[in-house]
Amino acid sequence: MSLLLTGATVIDGVADKGIDGRAILIENGRITAIDRPDALTVPAGTETLDYSGKFLIPGLMNANVHLLVNVMLETLVRYEGRYEDLIAEAAQVALKGGMTTVFDTWGPRRALMAVRDRIDRGETPGSRIRCAGNIVGFDGPFSDDFDKRIPGVGSSHFVDRINATWVENVGRHLMWLTPDEVGKEVRAYLERGVDFVKYASNEHGGASAGAFIAFSERTQRVIVEEAHRAGLTAQAHTSSVEGLRMAIEAGCDLVQHANTTGPTEIPRETLELFAEKNCGAVIFPLTDNGFKILKESISDPEWTIWKASDVNARNLVDSGASILLANDGGILAPEVMSEPMVKGTWNGLPEEEGLNRLATGHFVWLRAMEEKGMSPMALLHAATRNIARAYHVDDDLGTLEAGKIADVVVLDQDPLKGAKNYQSVHAVIKDGAVVDRDALPEQPLLTADLPPALEEETHYKRALHHGARLPGCPSCLNGSH
Repeated sequence: MSLLLTGATVIDGVADKGIDGRAILIENGRITAIDRPDALTVPAGTETLDYSGKFLIPGLMNANVHLLVNVMLETLVRYEGRYEDLIAEAAQVALKGGMTTVFDTWGPRRALMAVRDRIDRGETPGSRIRCAGNIVGFDGPFSDDFDKRIPGVGSSHFVDRINATWVENVGRHLMWLTPDEVGKEVRAYLERGVDFVKYASNEHGGASAGAFIAFSERTQRVIVEEAHRAGLTAQAHTSSVEGLRMAIEAGCDLVQHANTTGPTEIPRETLELFAEKNCGAVIFPLTDNGFKILKESISDPEWTIWKASDVNARNLVDSGASILLANDGGILAPEVMSEPMVKGTWNGLPEEEGLNRLATGHFVWLRAMEEKGMSPMALLHAATRNIARAYHVDDDLGTLEAGKIADVVVLDQDPLKGAKNYQSVHAVIKDGAVVDRDALPEQPLLTADLPPALEEETHYKRALHHGARLPGCPSCLNGSH
């Protein structure tokens, strides 16, 4: 199939400005040529799409998503055996929002790879998926790393099966091993077909808010070397200034949420390491308004961490580092979004400021980084070219050039005149074919509205639902239910 895209301003991610008077010829899923329309040799039968007055940019990318992030107990029970359906739904939500390629950095390996392959074969629509499976050194969803409430609530059989689905042989037990033994386990995991490696330089959350180092410097270097030996990229989860420094010096190709370093700002010498070592800096930013809203619902210690992350983001912009768009994007079910444990966090921000929303968070990222001083072209690069380079897929993706895969987003408004204009998505072209965005997601599950209340719910009376509080000990009677 051949397509000719005409009339639009082409912002190819290579030139330093948009170019008028150019058409893009697409054949067999790749860009054949970009030139003046009268200079192109157009095959017979080519379909012409006139996008006069619009703007063509490379397909947007996201350097850190979790296509199955809703790992609440009830979700994993309700959809057991259907995790691929949840992942496909999320990939379609991402594609509808203009993200033609996403990098899933933590999730169930086998289900992710199955959906990845179906999309690659053209059997299922969706954003192109590349995945890491488990984060090397982390335990599963029902563990101290994520949700330690579940063991003892769910049966041991179910809890162990879920954790095994995520962890396989690269969990917390690796922290007890020598670097060579860790390398052997990582090597075995890579043979299962993941696309890149993500490992823990710092712990995940915990009592220390992520300050503890997970792997020694020697072990981190071995993990990175194993990934590179297999021809894959390596990245680290970091959350302290030392964890960040260790990951960069280990040779990581990119570092996730590099601006998150607890209450401590990144030292200048570490900022300079990004450019020196050619390491991509993934940033998780909030808009100024998002910060204002969040401050009202979090503790003072949490606020010190968020304040430092904002200073770090601004300093990274000035450091010369290659900055990458990412947001931990995922879909939380509507009933989860109303939970107190979510509402009072960055996950519960309203949609217009919700960085981690898979459908719209990338637009929030672009507005936030515009506020922090990124130039219009730097924003485009962060959402396209920089990600492709960091993941070593820039031979095929990241810019609009002859020979590359034809992933194109058509915008109604000029993105170089304001980050808000990225939201004016008119059309999405992936692999040289126009996406039917109105049909996505094909099977709404987590994106579906809550079902209407049961008839019984209209009659339900809570024991403490109204009126004066009953007398009792404050420590055992809180009235919350």
